[in-house]
Amino acid sequence: MNDTPGWASPGSAPSDGQEPGTSDPAEPAGRPDPVQQPGTDPQDSGPKWSKEQPPPAQWSAPTGPQAPGQTPPPPPPGPGWGARPPAGPGGYGGHSGGHHGYGAPAGYGGWGGPPPAAKPGVIPLRPLGVGEILDGAVSTMRTYWRTVLGISLTVAIVTEILVILVQGFVLNDRLSTEALNDPNATLSELTRATGDALISSSVILLISVIGAIAATALLTTVTSRAVLGKSVTTGEAWRDARPQVLRLFGLLFLLLLMTFGLLLAGAVPGILVAASGSGDGGAALAVLGIFGGGIVALWLWFRFSLASPALMLEKQGILKALSRSARLVRGSWWRVFGIQLLAAIIANIVAAIVVIPFTFLAGALSGDGATNFLNGTTEFGWTFLIISGVGSVIGSMITFPITAGVTVLLYIDQRIRREALDLELARAAGVQGYGADTPGS
Repeated sequence: MNDTPGWASPGSAPSDGQEPGTSDPAEPAGRPDPVQQPGTDPQDSGPKWSKEQPPPAQWSAPTGPQAPGQTPPPPPPGPGWGARPPAGPGGYGGHSGGHHGYGAPAGYGGWGGPPPAAKPGVIPLRPLGVGEILDGAVSTMRTYWRTVLGISLTVAIVTEILVILVQGFVLNDRLSTEALNDPNATLSELTRATGDALISSSVILLISVIGAIAATALLTTVTSRAVLGKSVTTGEAWRDARPQVLRLFGLLFLLLLMTFGLLLAGAVPGILVAASGSGDGGAALAVLGIFGGGIVALWLWFRFSLASPALMLEKQGILKALSRSARLVRGSWWRVFGIQLLAAIIANIVAAIVVIPFTFLAGALSGDGATNFLNGTTEFGWTFLIISGVGSVIGSMITFPITAGVTVLLYIDQRIRREALDLELARAAGVQGYGADTPGS
């Protein structure tokens, strides 16, 4: 048999190795040739074809007279792997629509992939990968650097001034961690020094978190406009964020209260046991309880990590924003946690490259500050605090845009995956034909 797909043209190679001019053994003898010319000898060897033949590519199936109302036979399939299926309402053969209303491009019945997503701004309007989220945050900072760095620098300076003042006037005078470096210190002294170190770290962390939340609030507008390919000034970002600032700090206070409440609740059983007279057992139970409470607090923190962009972009209240974040993160907690953790690690590594040289320079110029820094104590002089604070400001200018951009893009990505937000973003960006209904849909 002939293994050539489609219709074979006259004069094509015989199949199965048959020699030209030989007759088919299965052909009955004396059967007239259907294409034999009148007046020729039926005993001539082989059929004789007319010398005027159409080109092979233009050959079509012979058709006879058709009955009234009978449809002509379909044309032979075109070259390739087969005929394209009939286009459905959305453009794809046999389907009601393509990806969010795309029509299939020419030749999609073969090896062609789906049409590329529109990219009016820093990200393509489709579900994003990890690299695209990180690249979108960096692209926003690089493309709109005037606005982004202006906001980050302002927030970083205010945050660092608060850290220096609290560290210099409050923590250095009222907290002491020298017992941690004393091998002869008693258990009570070590416990008090550990508590002072935790309080000092918690206060500094709290101020840093407040600054990060404030930067996220102001950079949310910048990132959301960057997705559409539109720029925004610092004044426009502030005017857009100002009505929600009080609610944002209320959200921050609620999240911090929840976190410290869970840690305290985990430590309460150990505190009660220690108060009853079992000091070692109570301390172990308190550490175990704090660890368990910390795990729950970590889970809730990332469950509600998208509440800030939801509050800023959707103009939601505090509780509505929390529930909105919980719905968006549901089923994707590990993904949200992993991406934000990766972004924080990258941002802090980059910031450390800047901060560490300033820290050693501050230690070298301040004398006692270097010794205290190497010993792990919290008592630093003003020279050390100011010089190291300059490095912290520069580092925060890098970390704020990355962490804020990743949080906002994660929020947009989750809404694209669950709510087809890319269609609304495309219409807002003025993309022509994105998601347009095709005829018959």
